[in-house]
Amino acid sequence: MDWKSLHLHPPVNSCSCSSEHLRVRSLALRWFVVAHLIAVSSASAQDPATVGQFSPVMTWPYKEVHAHLLPTGRVLWWPSFSDGDNPTLWDPSTNTNTPVTHAGANIFCSGHAFLPNGQLLVAGGHLDSWIGLPNAYTYNSLDNTWTRLPDMNNGRWYPTNTTLPNGDMLVISGWINASVGVNVEPQVWQSATGSWRNLTTAHLALPFYPFMFVAPNGKVFCAGPSQTTRYLDVTGTGAWSSVANSNYGTRNWGSSVMYDDGKILLMGGSPCGYYATNCTTYPTETAEIIDLNSPTPAWEYTGSMVTGGRKLHNATLLPDGKVLVTGGSRGSESPQWPSSDLAYACEMWDPATGTWTTMASLTKERTYHSTALLLPDGRVLSAGGEFGGSSAEIYSPPYLFHGSRPTITSAPTSVGYGQSFFVGTPNATSISKVTLIALSSVTHNFNMGQRISRPLFSQATGGLNVTVPSNHNTTPPGYYMLFILNSNGVPSVAKIVQIGSTTPTPTPTPTATPTPTPTPPPTPTPTPTPAPTPSPSPTPSPTPSPTPTATPTPTPDQCVVPNFVGIKLNRAQQTWRTAGFTTTVNKIGPNGHAIISQSLPAGYIGSCSTTTITVSSR
Repeated sequence: MDWKSLHLHPPVNSCSCSSEHLRVRSLALRWFVVAHLIAVSSASAQDPATVGQFSPVMTWPYKEVHAHLLPTGRVLWWPSFSDGDNPTLWDPSTNTNTPVTHAGANIFCSGHAFLPNGQLLVAGGHLDSWIGLPNAYTYNSLDNTWTRLPDMNNGRWYPTNTTLPNGDMLVISGWINASVGVNVEPQVWQSATGSWRNLTTAHLALPFYPFMFVAPNGKVFCAGPSQTTRYLDVTGTGAWSSVANSNYGTRNWGSSVMYDDGKILLMGGSPCGYYATNCTTYPTETAEIIDLNSPTPAWEYTGSMVTGGRKLHNATLLPDGKVLVTGGSRGSESPQWPSSDLAYACEMWDPATGTWTTMASLTKERTYHSTALLLPDGRVLSAGGEFGGSSAEIYSPPYLFHGSRPTITSAPTSVGYGQSFFVGTPNATSISKVTLIALSSVTHNFNMGQRISRPLFSQATGGLNVTVPSNHNTTPPGYYMLFILNSNGVPSVAKIVQIGSTTPTPTPTPTATPTPTPTPPPTPTPTPTPAPTPSPSPTPSPTPSPTPTATPTPTPDQCVVPNFVGIKLNRAQQTWRTAGFTTTVNKIGPNGHAIISQSLPAGYIGSCSTTTITVSSR
């Protein structure tokens, strides 16, 4: 309730001869009503069946920044900055963290999503702030091994990975370095040939971690954070086409989720630069949706978040199709600094009504570098963040307090497109919904993996007959959590099923975690975290503002250099002289790229190797 809206005096046109006694009674009655509403609201806020409940805070070995739900039901995650190559495995059934094999490079600030075989493809990483790695790897959870793939066309720092309908992987955006800027050339990892295909006619500078989704037409839709939203056709050498402009504008540090086939929700964010230090605009509470199934898709506002604007939050799809938003900041401060106005209260968006509802509150600050993902038991892991400490907490949504769960007693580990399969359950007559949710792969407030599919089903003796969607575009191949929900909206513990692979890989069934008990959640502590000692966070000045460009990014075997012809530069040299000019080489980067201190008109390129740079005319 808005205290400013309370009228503590009789209306102006009320009888001037009213006694003071009547005034006192009127005031007393008003305050009684207010107190009653506050009491009811407070009681409701403590009811897990209404707002859900957070677990006590757990201490973890590092600050979690990248998190992925594996086909085994466990969570692979790794931290930030110099600790980036410390992948760790969290087992939700035992609440234990175990170090796993190192990737071999700093995979902080990478992009990632799952291939159809369940392996995680990780692209890019952190050489330094604003400088990305060209490395790419796959992680196999069945034998705990990393495999290095051929390098990409250049470095990528903050790229997005998207699993395509044919099982290949799109990698897009990400910065090369502060001098060159964003990597404008998308690439597709082709699993069949084990090679990269460059989309040489689809050059476009996109913001950090763009919100990319496979659309029902098979193209990849970029939903933001920029206002202009587009389709990328990944066939051949690639092509972009405009779709529509969102209404609010730029939503940096916002989040987005595909909540139904071709339907996307975009919420929160800020119009200010990513690391701007002079921002005076508070993040927005607005949210928008678009339906790509429409002949002329257009963004339209849905309900605004009810607790206020936020940025640096996470959006998580739940088994019942609702969207949970956790964490974030309501302030205008740069993201790498603590906020004095934190969004502890979570919110839930219902696509059936387009409205938001306040949920339980986090205990720790979950803003910059925090993550959230759905677990097979229907709970949501919320962890990490630079100011949330090396910690995690688990949210149990209200549906876990609405009675007993249905159970899945049997389900196949692998199914094909259009195939009907049997799901054993003693609760078949009470099942009202079946959903498939792809495994999460989340970092920096965007989940590159999650999407939902609603397969057709019917009752059968001893269970359900479920039919896999036949459209690869709406259900890209890979591993999904299969949930069945009863008439009370309570989900089962999921079975993880592989869809669309011709060579299925055995999938261990995750151990069910205990059903939450309705004990009051810990009281949130909204005291802002003290300002940290400056760390190697991305330098906010100058703030980059990438704009679309058709200029191709240099490939690993080329580097743009000044107009000096026929000069060979040994990697050990620091300068070379010709025609009276001296050019200083500040650094020889990965793949032999020269970063020079003298800027002359381009027009010549160099053939680069690990030892020499040979200059020749274009």
